[in-house]
Amino acid sequence: MASRLIRESDSGSNQSGLRDQNARLVMRYIRRHGALASAEIARRSGLSAQTVSNIIRSLESEGLLARHAAVKEERKVGKPLTPVSLNPAGVYSLGLNVGRRAAELVLVDFAGKRLDERLVTYRYPTPDGVSSFLEGAFREIVDSWPNVAGKLAGIGVAAPFELWNWLQQVDAPETIMEQWRSLDIAARASEITGLEAVFENDATSACVAEHLLGLGHELSDFAYFFLGAFIGGGLVLNGKVFTGRSGNAGAFGSLPVPDGSGGVCQLLDVASLYRLQRVLTDRGEGPDALRQNPDCWSSFRSEVDAWVATTAMNLALATAAVAAVVDVEAVLVDGAFPGWVRTRLVERTRESLDVVDLTGIVKPEVREATVGRAARSIGAAMLPIHAQYFMS
Repeated sequence: MASRLIRESDSGSNQSGLRDQNARLVMRYIRRHGALASAEIARRSGLSAQTVSNIIRSLESEGLLARHAAVKEERKVGKPLTPVSLNPAGVYSLGLNVGRRAAELVLVDFAGKRLDERLVTYRYPTPDGVSSFLEGAFREIVDSWPNVAGKLAGIGVAAPFELWNWLQQVDAPETIMEQWRSLDIAARASEITGLEAVFENDATSACVAEHLLGLGHELSDFAYFFLGAFIGGGLVLNGKVFTGRSGNAGAFGSLPVPDGSGGVCQLLDVASLYRLQRVLTDRGEGPDALRQNPDCWSSFRSEVDAWVATTAMNLALATAAVAAVVDVEAVLVDGAFPGWVRTRLVERTRESLDVVDLTGIVKPEVREATVGRAARSIGAAMLPIHAQYFMS
């Protein structure tokens, strides 16, 4: 089941029969701006004060909104304003990320806060192995959070497109990887959990997380890079995640860049964590050295610094290529690495971009994304919530 991002108008309607659309609009403003009073929501949305008041009362009775203490505005007469916000305990969701080297299941609340997670690593992904992991991890999380089961919006599934084509990169048997071709992974997840499932590309899911929970609150147009085992990306235009005709917009890992030997390769070949892992493996580290210490890579400092230098130059070239086609405000960088690695990578990318010929291109700002290494699974978890309760 492919995901379908909601793309409705920013303005509401006061006509009867459109309650769901208007309720989504109200919750969108609350999600984006935090606690708001009904009068402010009416002003921003174009809905009447009475319509907004009725919607808020209804959503509050359903446990989706929480009312805060009244606030008296300074130097203004009239009644104190009573802001409302999303009730984090109103809805929950699960997100499964199927990676080339690991799978992760997370539980998030209505506000997108990660409450629990389960992780498994492997040499390469198999349908049976991932299914077994999901079954066990789902049961563990539900048992650990008994009040959540009845409030689950669904399960979002994130995975690379055409996973079966990554034979060489993950060193997997062709017969095993071909099993992915005929598998509807969202349907399998729904069968295991009993929940409605939504599927999205893994890098796009990470972009969704940043759009909904990170710098998307500040930026209307940005390109997004996520560096996992392989690099991927996403694109936000006019405040909406843009997936394109085939759902593959923002596939920045396929951008052509120099291979360092006079030829051309794809960005994913020279700007991905699998290259760093290869260096560490040659040094005698285990094949899971990076994933075993996801928040502490200080013992690999020299190797990480060398990887950052090479990767940053290629990210700068990719940034220039993206900016030449799409006039974005910023390029955001995140990945499955500690925060200090992201900071250093962004700093070096900015430095490298300064020596790239940008004639005819408006230079975008290169910034750190904020969600972090679990962005793909968190973004996947937000998909069912977003589809059911918000407008994009």
